[in-house]
Amino acid sequence: MHRSKQPLHHPNLRVERWQRRWIFGVLLLSFASGAAWLVARYFLRSAGQFGESVNPIEPYAIKTHGAAAMLVLFFAGTLLNGHVRRALKAQRNRASGWMMIVTLLVLVLTGFGLYYLAGESDRAVWSAIHWIVGLVASANFIAHLLVGRATRPEKATSGRH
Repeated sequence: MHRSKQPLHHPNLRVERWQRRWIFGVLLLSFASGAAWLVARYFLRSAGQFGESVNPIEPYAIKTHGAAAMLVLFFAGTLLNGHVRRALKAQRNRASGWMMIVTLLVLVLTGFGLYYLAGESDRAVWSAIHWIVGLVASANFIAHLLVGRATRPEKATSGRH
């Protein structure tokens, strides 16, 4: 059965305040802990008697990053049924939204790969892909917010929380 083309409606795609705060918080925690690990790993190691020594920040940063990743996945899941589904139906902000989904999937796959699949010979490659995409994901998130705000219909902008 062929559906007639209905005019696009403009639902409010804003994420609820509580959800937005948690998402911003866990994304910031994920970024900060990943950046802290990166700095500790590549810039704060020192040469010791038996070779390079691990900076004390490094294990705490990676554990925090792993915990933050689980929270990011949880809150990304909370966006699927509401925000993502409504945005796809309204055909709004799809390019940056899809970029967010793709980068999150790459981060999940490379994070999984680092934990379960990478051996010593290919760990550096998995790691480089993960942190480069992580940095790109941060820029994608900011772009997604800016594009969403710029393309928000006037009706949805009134009543900001």
